[in-house]
Amino acid sequence: MKTMIAISILALAAVGLAHDEAKGKPVTISGTVVDTGCYMSHDAIGEKHTDCATMCAKDGVPLAIVDTAGKVYMPVAADHKNQNAKLLPFVEKKVKVTGSLLEKGGLAGLTIKTIEPAQ
Repeated sequence: MKTMIAISILALAAVGLAHDEAKGKPVTISGTVVDTGCYMSHDAIGEKHTDCATMCAKDGVPLAIVDTAGKVYMPVAADHKNQNAKLLPFVEKKVKVTGSLLEKGGLAGLTIKTIEPAQ
């Protein structure tokens, strides 16, 4: 009996600690994957910057997506995993991303469901 009670308590605790799926508006975004450090500090973007951006991303600088209007979308780690891993193959390339838009405190966050090269 005590074992069943302990298992029930652990199960309820696990459910209480589980995260809900990120809420937000479903979107499709097209833009260029950039490293935020170089993009924000000295406007570095484009094919000539690929090697630098790749090195920065591997060193932990967050990658983001900049659309044609100049809006920056930060990937949100709703799955608690480094989002650079998803974006690294697309550094300084145009992409099409589907996911959910989460906006808070002036930041446009994006949970990434799919990512592919843009046409």
